[in-house]
Order: sequence, then structure tokens, then C-alpha cells
Amino acid sequence: MIKAGVIGHPIKQSKSPMIHGHWLGEHGIDGSYEAIDLAPDAFVQSVRDLQADGYAGCNITVPHKEAAFALCDDLTERAKIIGAVNTLVFRDDRIQGDNTDCEGFLANLMADAPHWNAATGPALVLGAGGAARGIVFALLDSGVPEIILANRTRGRAEALAADFAQVHVCDWADAEHAVGSVDLIVNTTALGMVGQPELILPLDALRPSTVVTDIVYNPLETELLKTARAKGSIGVDGLGMLLHQAVPGFEAWFGTRPIVTDALRKKIEAAL
Repeated sequence: MIKAGVIGHPIKQSKSPMIHGHWLGEHGIDGSYEAIDLAPDAFVQSVRDLQADGYAGCNITVPHKEAAFALCDDLTERAKIIGAVNTLVFRDDRIQGDNTDCEGFLANLMADAPHWNAATGPALVLGAGGAARGIVFALLDSGVPEIILANRTRGRAEALAADFAQVHVCDWADAEHAVGSVDLIVNTTALGMVGQPELILPLDALRPSTVVTDIVYNPLETELLKTARAKGSIGVDGLGMLLHQAVPGFEAWFGTRPIVTDALRKKIEAAL
């Protein structure tokens, strides 16, 4: 039996076991995928224990993405640039790291906003954590000419911006002033998620042509998306990103490339 899982702290809210379990059943694969709760101080040794126990690999979620990056023996080119990983593959006694957030984000964005054109104009990105790094990379790689980055801790935003020439930092309080001049707004923070404070971003200047996307998927319609849609903009929720970013890992561990279907999305929606 092929074993894989997702590591985080906390982890009980993760829907990844349901996603991978669906694909295992769909393709008739003898495998398992479980949620593994690891505190930061137990992360490194526990990952090595999983490798020794015959696991094929695992997904990594908060707060371990940057620690996982440091643990890897080998990294994909995009993981090197992003500086964080969310997917580990155990192979030939080595730990290989990849970041599939970028692939998942773009696949979700293009599925729900197919007319969005990366080259049209700048993007406003909120947040500067591991997910933000993957999304910034994805946007620049797809042709976005400039990114305005705002984070509650400015120093963290400046550290991210230092790795990407086209990223410019603005103060968190000033993010609203960029709303009317960008073609894409992305919330990469946990603000607006169930159990978290709301994201406060006035959208008075929002243009209907601007696409607004939120990587939060619980609730599916955050206040940010609700307000954007009320103003005529396309709002893209975060569930599709969760589904699409899981595809490369499943393929690496179980040898089959799955497809994100409406049936799978509805199954996860029902569990939220």
C-alpha cells in the first residue's frame, strides 16, 4: 500500500484527506492519505520518521512550509525561487520539495476567470507568507507586469519583495489606495476565514473589470468576494486552488494524474 498524508498544526480542518481519498477510490489505487498534526518542534524528526516508515511523501501546510523548504535534499526550480514548499516526495533516501500552490492558484483563476489577462495590468497581493510567495511567483511567471504587496508586518513583505524585482511594497493601511489601479486583487491571508477576523479592505474604487480572488475556502464566499461581486467584479473563491494544487502531489506519490471534476468540488463543498 502506498502511504501519503498532509502535515500541519492544527490539521483537523484539512480537506486534503477527502480529496486524495476520492481520487484513490476513483482510480482503484491501494493507498492511504491521512492528516498528521505536528507541532513545529517535532516537525523535522517526524518527517524523517515518515520517510523511514515507507511513506511516498506528504503535503505541507501552515506553519511548516518554510521549515520543509530547509529540510529538502532536492528542490524543483520553482520551489527554489519561491523559497517555500508544500509538497514533499520521498525517493531514493532523499527528500524532494516542490511548491504546487502556484500551479493550483493559476489553474483555479483561469477556470473561474478565463478572460483574465495577466499582461493587462498590475495585481494587488495581500499577505506575505508561504502561500503568497507561490502566488507572486505564479503571477509574475504568467506575465503580470507589477505586483503591489501589502502585509500587516511590513518587514515580512519587504523580505518577499527583495526576491522579486517587479514587487513593490505598500503599507497595509494604504492597500485600499491601490484597489482602483489594479486588474487583480488576491487575498493570501487567513483573514475572513471561519474563526479569524474579517479582512478589512474598502473596495469603493473597485472597477468591474478587476478580478478578485481569495484563497480562503471556508466560507466559500468571504466578505471580500461578496462585496466584489456586488460591485460587478468576478470573484474567485479558494476551493479550486486547494483542489488543483493537490494534483501534482497525487501524481508523484500514486503514479496517476487525477482530474478536478465538478463531482469532487461538490463533495468538498458539502463537507465545509
